[in-house]
Amino acid sequence: MTSPKKRFSQLIEEIDRTPWGPAEQALVADAVSLAVELGDERLEYEARMRQTASANMNGATDVMLNSFAWCLARHDSDPQRFPADLDYGGADLMWQFKWMASSLRSSPAFSTEQITAVLDDMETHYRKAGLGMSGVLTARFEDAWDAGRLDDAEALRAQLEATPRDDHSHCDACGRSQFAGFFAETDRDAEAIRLVEEMLEGGFSCGEEPEHALSRVLVPYLRAGRFDEARSAHLRSYRLAKDNPDNLRIVAHNIVFAALTGNEARALAQVERHIGWLAHDGLNVDAHFAALAAFAFALDRVTAAGHGDATVRGADSPALEEFFGEHDGAWGAAELAATAWAAAERIGSDFDLRDGTEGHARSLTRLRALADEHYDVPIRSDAFVTAPDAATPDDPDAWFERVMNLAQFGAEHETLRALPHALSIEDPSKLAELLSMRLGILIALDRAEEAADLLPARIDALRAAGLDAQADLELRLGLATFGLNTPEAAAALEDELANTDALPAWSRGDLAISRASLHLHADEPGAALDMAEIAARAFAEAEDARLSNTTTLVAISAVLQKGDIEAASALLDRFLAQDDLSIGHRAQALQTRAKVRGGSESFAEGAADADEATRLLAGLGATTALAAAHLLAGALWEDAGDPEKAVTRYRVTSRLVAQEGGDQAGAEFRLARAMLAAGDAEVAAELFGQVLEREEQAEVPAASRAMTASLLARALGSAGEFGQAVGAFGYAGELFAEAEEHADQAMALTERAKILARFDEHAEAIATLESASEIVRRAPEAVGALADVLHNLGQAYAATQDDRAFALFDEVAALAQEHEAAWLLADVTDSRGRALAQFGRTDEAVAAALTAADGFAAIGDAGSAGGSELFAARLLVGDDRAADSVPIYRSALEHSDGYPPLQQVSALELGNVLEALGRHGEATEVRALLDS
Repeated sequence: MTSPKKRFSQLIEEIDRTPWGPAEQALVADAVSLAVELGDERLEYEARMRQTASANMNGATDVMLNSFAWCLARHDSDPQRFPADLDYGGADLMWQFKWMASSLRSSPAFSTEQITAVLDDMETHYRKAGLGMSGVLTARFEDAWDAGRLDDAEALRAQLEATPRDDHSHCDACGRSQFAGFFAETDRDAEAIRLVEEMLEGGFSCGEEPEHALSRVLVPYLRAGRFDEARSAHLRSYRLAKDNPDNLRIVAHNIVFAALTGNEARALAQVERHIGWLAHDGLNVDAHFAALAAFAFALDRVTAAGHGDATVRGADSPALEEFFGEHDGAWGAAELAATAWAAAERIGSDFDLRDGTEGHARSLTRLRALADEHYDVPIRSDAFVTAPDAATPDDPDAWFERVMNLAQFGAEHETLRALPHALSIEDPSKLAELLSMRLGILIALDRAEEAADLLPARIDALRAAGLDAQADLELRLGLATFGLNTPEAAAALEDELANTDALPAWSRGDLAISRASLHLHADEPGAALDMAEIAARAFAEAEDARLSNTTTLVAISAVLQKGDIEAASALLDRFLAQDDLSIGHRAQALQTRAKVRGGSESFAEGAADADEATRLLAGLGATTALAAAHLLAGALWEDAGDPEKAVTRYRVTSRLVAQEGGDQAGAEFRLARAMLAAGDAEVAAELFGQVLEREEQAEVPAASRAMTASLLARALGSAGEFGQAVGAFGYAGELFAEAEEHADQAMALTERAKILARFDEHAEAIATLESASEIVRRAPEAVGALADVLHNLGQAYAATQDDRAFALFDEVAALAQEHEAAWLLADVTDSRGRALAQFGRTDEAVAAALTAADGFAAIGDAGSAGGSELFAARLLVGDDRAADSVPIYRSALEHSDGYPPLQQVSALELGNVLEALGRHGEATEVRALLDS
């Protein structure tokens, strides 16, 4: 058994290699508890020093203050036993001092005298320890700035810049970020931007940098008219900050940006996503002030955009009552905006009263002044849901029509919600129809007991309408005609169908359509078609166009179930050409035809049908059904190769799912994938990150999370965030390994290696590819993955002149020949040629490149053929065989039609070669192509 002290050492080691976050916090808490249990203050000191840093990074201010006070007292009592610096790679005690005054300042519960005492104590300790004053001046500058004493802050800033830097100065990232924020607040936008750009160009980063710095220059970028930089800064800042509640102030800046730039729907979504963070750290009241003001500003913009009645999800949490007060039901945007402004003003007044300034009042005034500014910087992550045609019915008869259309489409939940509005209708036959709709839906939703209780009312309504024969029939059959799927119900229907001579035509049709539906459920399409034919004749005799059309849709379902797509398509075309279709039937038929066309790869035509269905459903206010319809339209446009149109449909899907409930992670995944395909990688990365977070919380299977992580990595790479992309590909590889998806794991590692090689991390790239090659061999059936990994490893070996490359190229070529993969064979032959050139084997390299060119040309890839020829020609020129290169250059030019870069480079190089050979006329002729 491990001894307690050994366990403590293991915990400390694990803490020091675990990233900030809940897992690391739990480890720290365990270490503190174990040290207390052991009664060893030296060990407790080691644990609490880490606890102070952990609490600072994770926004646990009360824990941080208590932990620091405990450690400082021990250090002061015995500096030898409790040294200020434990030399573990984290913050030492004197560095942690810088966090204390800032933490006290963040809550008006602490007085100015307490804050001053901490600052003075900090200076005393620094001087006693022989440390420089940079850290102390930084803390005093922050205090003056936060308190609104801007003149004092400016003087301290100048003094700080003139003070030599030391080990306790802010790092390059934090120092620039801090001054940038001060410059932005004091209307020195150009200086703020300069500092942040210096930080980015230098690659400086820290715990909350560069996300904090980027958030501070969002408005300065806008005012400078640098919209592209502003957009990129916002997306990067928010993506990096959005997962840590301690970043509430950073998120607040980003919410204001979204509201300022015409992205009100995005701003609302961000408010909803982060409003719960107000309850995270009770002592970080200054961040609450900033967030409440940002929320209020954003919700004012949402209201101005015409969505003041939009529900702000999460605002009604009991944990937020201390900010907003008690409230009956959900908060609307306009109402919450006014309440948030009031809360921000109340908190700001408490700060200003303590500080004796108007600093927080001035901040609110600056924010309110932004109401006069607007910038058009579109970001397509979110959308409002509007249904302009969905006018609310104004009487029971109008509600009856709405209910019937919803039911005819199959929008079960919306039908149930709308039904009560129509039940006061006076016509008993219409009331009977309404009750029939309700009964059918209750059965479909497995609520048979409720349906049984409702059946007597339906029978009474039938009798009131003079339909005694139908009433008697339903009294005998119970719930059989409403879709009850039991052997007894099916047998009862069969018995009645055998004795229908005395029944009215409508009742005969009702029996037949009910039996047809049960046949469909039992996967008996032939029998269903027979019953549908009987029903169609009966409803035609009864002159009931509505149920005749319902029967046609049942028949189409049966034909599709049989797999006769051609016949079903013809039926759908004829059906949609009718002029007596209700909105519900037309929408249902359009959606069905959209799916049929998608299955037949007529994606654009299917997408057009789905779009028309969404238009009709919007007019009915069918929000749940509308989400599925938009999802279908998006999927079809995606398959049609038009990701831009897919994005617009998926955005609406995502918002509807958020409002109505459903698979939000699935909707956001599709939106992110379409955005990545449309070239909007930065927003795609943000969305994939959100999806992965939801999947982690829901503990979905590792393979699904791995796919999301892999796409997140691709989006990050496309957005230029290569460091994060390397990490994401590595995580995807771990998840694929957990799921035992060896081929996918190997491919994730291969993509990771490509990025490493791009930044000259060749040793790590090769090690990663070697691991991938071992893994992919466990999935020999995944030939494509095997070939790709081995090919990449061969190229990596070749780049370092490792002759193991050639055996790998041989293996890939053999796979290509075995599986008749002509392009791969040409490609690996090209790689062989380039590898041979690395070894100085020019003749062999030229021969391989030309063989590759022939292979590419044979399958119609002229661009790749020309690229191989260009490489061969360059090798000959470098080997002093310029004359031999001319015909190869000319062949490359012939292959360059449609590839302007290839044409320009080939013409330029050939012209130079011809000039050097004294063939001036030919050189002039070739160079003329450069101007074409």
